[in-house]
Amino acid sequence: MAERQRRKPGETREKLMSAALTLVGKGRHFASLGIREVTRQAGVVPTSFYRHFRNMDDLGLQLVDELGLVLRRMMREAREHVSQADKLIEESVDIFISHAQANRSFFLFMAQGLAGESRAVQDGIRSEMRFFASELANDLRRLRLVDHLSDSDLDMTCDLVVRSVAFSLTDLLGVSAGDDYQIDQIRKRTIRFLQLIFVGAANWNSVSQ
Repeated sequence: MAERQRRKPGETREKLMSAALTLVGKGRHFASLGIREVTRQAGVVPTSFYRHFRNMDDLGLQLVDELGLVLRRMMREAREHVSQADKLIEESVDIFISHAQANRSFFLFMAQGLAGESRAVQDGIRSEMRFFASELANDLRRLRLVDHLSDSDLDMTCDLVVRSVAFSLTDLLGVSAGDDYQIDQIRKRTIRFLQLIFVGAANWNSVSQ
């Protein structure tokens, strides 16, 4: 009994976070969700919300932390499976699409949060994107693919990559998960975006700028 009681608060917290994501996955915008709606979806009383979160912004920031874990798993998979430099873009985009489909509610939350009303959630997601860009820069340095770029130009290149992928995410989330044709079109277009960025980077002269 004591063990079950110790576990219950954590379970309630997870239920609340899962409930918010479920509602987002059903088409609701996170910024429009209220505490009563989330607790009703979670099957808990409204007062229990305040034992775990100060407000909806606080819950949103906890979801940003969970989103960060999803993004890190995606990066780890890319590092483990992308072995050839000439396949870096195509295979990385495939991994991105796979994770976006498998974690659709999280990525819907991310897309909403970037343009949402909550400054705290927006800043949290942008911080995760900056971390992602920083990790990408480290990987490119390790692979010695852009040694001619200065650190600042490499950082800008990686920022462009992350922004392009985030833009493609909105397209991806706008089509049915089973629409293979449209998903493939988005895949090809995203690959093309990234190829153009890296062609530009390959011909960029940092010294003369």
